[in-house]
Amino acid sequence: MKRRFFPTAAVLAAMLLAAGCAKFDLTPLAPAEAAPIEQQVGGQLGKMSREQESRILSLNPERVTESDVRNVLAGAPAPQIINIHGGIRNVQERLKDFSKFLVALGYPEDSIRLRSTGEYTISCYYDAELFAGIAAWFYEHKGMRPMILGHSQGGFQAIKVLQLYAGQSGDRLAVWSPLTWKPEERTEITDPLSGKKRPVVGLTIPYIGSLGAGGAARVLPNQWDMILSLRTVPNTVEEFTGFYLGFDVLGGDYLGFGPSNHFKSSGHANVRNVELPLGSSHAHTPELTKLLGNRPAIDFIYNYVPNEHPVEPTGMGDVKGICFGADVWKSVRRHWVIELQRLIRARRATSHGR
Repeated sequence: MKRRFFPTAAVLAAMLLAAGCAKFDLTPLAPAEAAPIEQQVGGQLGKMSREQESRILSLNPERVTESDVRNVLAGAPAPQIINIHGGIRNVQERLKDFSKFLVALGYPEDSIRLRSTGEYTISCYYDAELFAGIAAWFYEHKGMRPMILGHSQGGFQAIKVLQLYAGQSGDRLAVWSPLTWKPEERTEITDPLSGKKRPVVGLTIPYIGSLGAGGAARVLPNQWDMILSLRTVPNTVEEFTGFYLGFDVLGGDYLGFGPSNHFKSSGHANVRNVELPLGSSHAHTPELTKLLGNRPAIDFIYNYVPNEHPVEPTGMGDVKGICFGADVWKSVRRHWVIELQRLIRARRATSHGR
């Protein structure tokens, strides 16, 4: 079926561009500056005691409590979260706020904040090859596959990364350094679990969350190649959650209503679609540090059961966006534990085999 657009889409796209570009320079570090940081990134696992490793191995990834985060995972390394913000400046600020929300809940800041720039997010206007390349770099150096959060046009870029890993643009993909922000002269990494060389193409991401991808952004020139493929999720991700909201002209197809906003798996990827409660905002939904002093809201987040049509709690004050935050945090906790357990088991198997 041929996709139709609302008559105002082109006008809205022009407004998006006029509202201010949210692209900032990725300041590269000199090789001499980058080398010691690269060593630090790769040496985090050694800081855990055998006792902490055993406690992590005993965790249930499906039920990671607040106590587990504060008392078991505290001080442990974590997969890098690559936050790709949308194309408007204030949208970038909202995803930055969400990053600080995750840090306050217990996620390690150095696994979200970029070492070279100090920023929490990267602009959607960089090529998908960069995002795919730095994800491979982080996996090789940290031993845990990174997660990706894409807001607005950032959700487009997340799908492009999966397409690149699926080989839809060729079988060679360069590793990129998130310290020098340059492609390296190689298309393979040393798999940190097996110790063997493997190509970047074919990698998988454990979790991607996409918020408000679609709508008017479809007509922007940098997204034309995604008009027909945005909603199809390749097999190069294990869990993909697409969040959408009604009356979302900027990021929702057909104003954010109906199945046209649903992502679907092209094969075995686990794809969920979540319609956020009415009243949620395209720009402001990720702005959740406001909840940090709200104990009932935090309890709701830790007891949240994923739902395709979640309902916001009442009697807690302003909790707009809480269902988005609770859903993402549950998936992040789950994959944090899974990736750590995979790495600890692989390291122990290697040490026993010596």
